[in-house]
Amino acid sequence: MGYGKKVWIFPDAELPPEGVNAIPGHESLIITNTGDEDAHIRITLLYTDRAPVTDIKAVVGAKRVRCLRTNVKEDFGGHTAIFGEQYAIMLESNEPIVAQYGRAEPRAVAFYTTPGYCCNEK
Repeated sequence: MGYGKKVWIFPDAELPPEGVNAIPGHESLIITNTGDEDAHIRITLLYTDRAPVTDIKAVVGAKRVRCLRTNVKEDFGGHTAIFGEQYAIMLESNEPIVAQYGRAEPRAVAFYTTPGYCCNEK
């Protein structure tokens, strides 16, 4: 059994502009699976004024790490985040994982990461 939790929530997501500064704007989810089985993850995007997007899937191999860029359709199940739109991200996994959110913010020339809120299984 690996370390982590099966449900993670990131309440403050927003795709920044690409930017022209030293830091190109982007946001990503970094997911680590320390277990012996592949982690099958369902991603839900929650918005302030529209229906959630619920059909995003990702796999993180056993004893692997994976970075999912929210503006890359291949990483994000055919979806992309919309520039400047506030939303939240929920990850639900069949295996325990550790997850982190990262944003390169060219408007402030900053890069930051934050761990999500992890929940016990439903």
